Parts: sequence; structure tokens; C-alpha cells
Amino acid sequence: MLQSRRQFITQTGLLSASLVLPSFLQAGNVHRYKLGLQFYTIRDALSADLKGTLSQVAGFGYQEAETYGFDGKQYYGMSPRDFKQLMDEHGLTTSSGHYDVDKYVLTGKTPDDLKRYVDQCIAGAHVLTQQYIVWPWLDPSLRSIDNFKRLAETFNTVGERVKKGGLTFAYHNHDFEFVEQDGHTGYEIILHETDPALVKLEADLYWMSRASSISPVEWFKKQPGRFVLWHIKDMDKKDPDLHTTVGDGIIDFKKIMSAAQQAGVQHLFVEQGNNYVPDALSCVRRSAVYVKKELL
Repeated sequence: MLQSRRQFITQTGLLSASLVLPSFLQAGNVHRYKLGLQFYTIRDALSADLKGTLSQVAGFGYQEAETYGFDGKQYYGMSPRDFKQLMDEHGLTTSSGHYDVDKYVLTGKTPDDLKRYVDQCIAGAHVLTQQYIVWPWLDPSLRSIDNFKRLAETFNTVGERVKKGGLTFAYHNHDFEFVEQDGHTGYEIILHETDPALVKLEADLYWMSRASSISPVEWFKKQPGRFVLWHIKDMDKKDPDLHTTVGDGIIDFKKIMSAAQQAGVQHLFVEQGNNYVPDALSCVRRSAVYVKKELL
């Protein structure tokens, strides 16, 4: 039976479109990322003028944030409910937060102290509608290989408690996890001695690029799907100890983004911890322009 003209045009048009669309678009597996910002980047501006800073950040095109700091009762001096309302007023969401969980495994703290704080974090995160509770730091006293092995069990315990609370737990790396000690690194211990179902990973791409002997992409290959959060932080061209605005440094984020599906990343957060020229808000504005145009 002969095809109608409309059928022919429709089918050939679809065929032509499939020829020009990239394979990852044809597969329908494109993840629509929001433009995110780790609020540590603008910590001083937030302290000086919380409302005005949120207004500027939203104006730059940021859609979501990763919070940091929670004393068990307040975010940025506000109750979880009031802070959520303020974020809503500026059209911002928060999907993840850095919480001071590490302080509750130091000398003088008990398992009950840790449970109490984790439960407070879960409650606060629910009010903000966050999905992730992130353990962001380790005190220098905790960075030996023996301590990493002990902490792996603690991570599993916290991860299980967070999961029962309806959220997901993740660990954020710096540089010290990649320091070799007697043929081992803390990061390898975290990967192999924690339960992937309970402990996800937030990949700080600057520190992975700066301190690790292998690239972020190679780490993603080791445990695909586990690197659910990323920090998009660039490295200064002249001094690798300094951060810089995204796109002005030496990290090849386009190459890393090509492995996003393998990594399993769900949320991306621009971050810059130092070297603000001329100031932090100017830096996050320029980073937003680059990330929106080149990475998203």
C-alpha cells in the first residue's frame, strides 16, 4: 500500500532528526540539571545581608543551593521554616546541605550525641525539602588510615539512619582523603568499606583534580552511579592552590561532564572557596554565565 504524503513527510522528518541529534539525546537520557551554588562560596555576603544576597544570586540565574552550617535549630540564624520561606520568596530551592556531623565523633562526644544531631539534621532537611545530608569535613585528628577504617562503619550507621529518615547521606571529599599512607588512601577505604546503598559521594572536582593521582572520570569508573553530587570548582592557572571562577581555570569540565551519566550525578553546585576577584558575588555571577552556556 502506498504511503500518504503526510505519512511520508512525518517519517522522513523523524529520520532526518534522528540523524542530526546526538546519540545521548536520542536515547532520552538527558538529565536536566538546575544551576546550583554551594552557599559557602558567598558566606560573608550571606552574613552581611541574607535577603539581598539571595536576591542577587537568583538574579544571576541560580536555581538551587547547597546550604552549609546547621546548629541543630537554625540555618543562617533562622528557623528551618522561616529560611525555607525566604528561599521560596526568591525562587530558590535547596536539594542538599553540608552538616557538621564530624563534630559529633570527636573526643567528648557520645553515640547518643551523634544520633541526636543526625535526627535534628533530618528534621531540618525535611522542612527545607532537601534530599541529601552531606558529611563535609574531617578534623585532622581523624585522618589516619585506622581512623578512616573506623569511620567507614560510622558512615554506614549514619547513612542507615538518614535513609530511614527518608533522605540520602553523602560524603564530601577534600585533598586529605587522597594522601597515601602505607599504600592506602582514605578515599579507597570509603569506597570499599562503606555500603553504596547507604553512603553516596559528593565529588569535589577541584580537589579530585588537585590531590588525586587519577582523574575524576577514572574515579567514576570505579563505582558508577555513586557520585550523586558534584562541586564545580575551578583551579587557578598560575597557582594550583587557588580557586578561580569556573571557566577561567585549568580544569576540563566538559570532559568531566561527558561522564555525568556514568557518575550518576543528580545535582551540580558551583563553589569557590578563595581568590575572590574582585569579590565573591562577582565571581559567582561570572561562573553562572560560563556554566549555563558551556556545561548545562
